[in-house]
Amino acid sequence: MGGVGGVEKLGRDTNLRPIPSLLTSNVKAEDGFFYNGSIGQEPDRVYTAGMCIPGSTSDDCSVCIKTSSDRLIKNCPKEVQAYSWTSEPTLCFVRYSKSSFLGSADLDPLELVYNTRDINSNVSEFTAIWEGLAARMIAAASTTKSTPSSSKNHYIADVAALTPFQNIYALMQCTPDISSRDCENCLRHPSCCGQKQGGVIMMPNCFFRWDLYAFSKAFDNITVSSPPSLQPSSVNGAGISNVRSLQFDFKVIEVATDRFGNKLGQGGFGEVFKGTLPNGTEVAVKRLSKTSAQGAQEFKNEVVVVAKLQHRNLVKLHGFCLEGEEKILVYEFVPNKSLDYFLFDPTKQGQLDWTQRYNIIGGITRGILYLHHDSRLTIIHRDLKASNILLDADMNPKIADFGMARIFGMDQTGDNTNRIVGTRGYMPPEYVLQGLFSMKSDVYSFGVLVLEIISGRQNIFVHHSDTTVENLVTYAWRLWRDGTPLELVDSTISKNCQIEEVTRCIHIALLCVQRDPADRPDLSTINLMITRSSLNLPRPQPPGFFFPNRRNQEQDGSESSYSTIRCSSQTIIDVTITDLEPR
Repeated sequence: MGGVGGVEKLGRDTNLRPIPSLLTSNVKAEDGFFYNGSIGQEPDRVYTAGMCIPGSTSDDCSVCIKTSSDRLIKNCPKEVQAYSWTSEPTLCFVRYSKSSFLGSADLDPLELVYNTRDINSNVSEFTAIWEGLAARMIAAASTTKSTPSSSKNHYIADVAALTPFQNIYALMQCTPDISSRDCENCLRHPSCCGQKQGGVIMMPNCFFRWDLYAFSKAFDNITVSSPPSLQPSSVNGAGISNVRSLQFDFKVIEVATDRFGNKLGQGGFGEVFKGTLPNGTEVAVKRLSKTSAQGAQEFKNEVVVVAKLQHRNLVKLHGFCLEGEEKILVYEFVPNKSLDYFLFDPTKQGQLDWTQRYNIIGGITRGILYLHHDSRLTIIHRDLKASNILLDADMNPKIADFGMARIFGMDQTGDNTNRIVGTRGYMPPEYVLQGLFSMKSDVYSFGVLVLEIISGRQNIFVHHSDTTVENLVTYAWRLWRDGTPLELVDSTISKNCQIEEVTRCIHIALLCVQRDPADRPDLSTINLMITRSSLNLPRPQPPGFFFPNRRNQEQDGSESSYSTIRCSSQTIIDVTITDLEPR
């Protein structure tokens, strides 16, 4: 999430490209995960700052800072100031400005995002507990030591029990360069979101988020009540007890991973390590957080779902380990990391040519088709995104991370939920606003993913100073409407791609992100559209997307990744104009 600048633009000679490397090199644990500095000389000097919350690992902080600063520069390349709060894999902050901002408390622009679902029982008790928690946290955050070397740095994460089975989780962070009084004023400034199930408030100097689930690893060492026990039980009619033949002893996993010494990365609910089984098979070992209740549910779900699947475009589950507090999943090792590792890194995008990207689109299509129609079960993935597409040695895609998946009955076509899960930007409007999901939910996510593969851009909100909002989906629609769809194509492949294939894939993606789920094609049809170029495609309508306004965004559902950017004036895309074919 981010910041806004003035009408003035940066000078032609101003270079923002050193910012990512400057910040990733200098935002360090020994300095309290905070750094401020500048690049260039007057009149083209640019001031910048970066920060991660205390308790972050150095790797997570570097990834977050790099991702956030790259996005900021890509989306706001000539604005006089911009900022971004990013929540994955940790919470971090990046800001740059033509003017020095160190020590100044800025209360604007203010960004509010909240769950549209209200607390509908024991409202007075919830309000009292929530207000008490917020007051305690504001007092604690604004009185902690504020120096770059402080381990606190105007930061606090806390949990309050609502019932024996439900907690409120909250996190506050002010930038450490402002005074305690300014921090308190910043955190107390907004008034919103009372009696909502979750929300996040952001300004250039402070961040405040609360939810009814543990949305950050910051809560791993905060205990209010014991996490639920993980006994063999049923998940959508099938239980872990039915797949015991896949169970590993913990000692075997410990030896295979050299005592968890070769870390590959960090997932939403735990860490991933490389290992070698006694038979020589290389594996990826996903060790879930011991204190995450969501991790426990995800573990059961993933074992039950993936154990029943066999397809070349789905990651293979070799087994699991369930001993004491240990919850471990053992997958095939996929050497080329995930799609986002290449797709969204400016230095690696060129390694994916159009032929490879087209092959990846086709492989993802076949994998989802298997989940929806060709396996023994009907499975809705519910979290399709670039980071959940792994790439093997030949860059073939494998769909991973089935923790959010749902199994449908033979005649079941849809369902609804009170707990919204997934990643913001990939969620269809009927799911965000009403909790409704079906196979067409995965189709919408697939459409977004195809646009990302073609463009090399993430589907994030960009807020402009004229209060307008756009994202990749509406940008693609505008280009299509104006007859210039090829302007969407990643510049690293634009001169060496098959124009007919690219245009057709953009067309298919826009059909997948239609507002009405009934207007989106199913995976069988999508597969035919991709493999049969002679098949005529219907005209796409304006995309289905719920746009919040600048002052009052609504995010229906808590379990999502917040990532939005603010920068100064550009033009909003009109998503209501009649559709046209490209010229």
